[in-house]
Amino acid sequence: MNIEVLSPEMVAKLSQDPHVTSIGVREKVLEVAIGREVRAFRKQKEITVAELASMTGLSIGMLSKIENGNTSPSLSTLQTLADALSVPLTSFFRRFEELRMAVHTKAGEGVELEREGTRAGHQYNLLGHIGSNSSGVIVEPYLITLSEQSDVFPMFQHGGIETIYMLEGKVDYRHGDEVFSLVPGDTLFFDADAPHGPEVLVDLPARYLSIISYPQSIA
Repeated sequence: MNIEVLSPEMVAKLSQDPHVTSIGVREKVLEVAIGREVRAFRKQKEITVAELASMTGLSIGMLSKIENGNTSPSLSTLQTLADALSVPLTSFFRRFEELRMAVHTKAGEGVELEREGTRAGHQYNLLGHIGSNSSGVIVEPYLITLSEQSDVFPMFQHGGIETIYMLEGKVDYRHGDEVFSLVPGDTLFFDADAPHGPEVLVDLPARYLSIISYPQSIA
């Protein structure tokens, strides 16, 4: 089994900046959304960029910039493209206008439930849920509480990736052939297809966040 320790070199490989605050971000997102739609409709009708340029009078370079989200086309240009592709002008904005959800769960208001495979005494509180979405990923965040009445069960298996963040207590947590001693502040990030779960409840009560993510197709 390969055990990796998070390092600055690994973090440097991450391409997304979660703190980016450029003023032009929203405008750029709109340009990209329009470009994707133009390209999708063009390919759907099996029209090349050169053919679309001939139909609209726009240059190949301009069409390339539009499809790649590198320019902000005027309404008249979009209307010309809509006419050439035989689609409504508003169809270019459909992805930009998709609903983006956020779920705010107040302290103590998580939905207590029994997940498939839940063991006796394992309290699961679902902290939020967004179903089908444009990311293609389902994420299930749980607050798990273990008490004196909780069973140990190191054999959970399910699809996806799981992240555990220890909040309280101490648990020896098994993943495959390895056992990790988790104390408050510790994180365990792993492939959830391997057998895993609490093997020894060292200091109770124990509480930890469990965040499970998997492709929508598995749901």
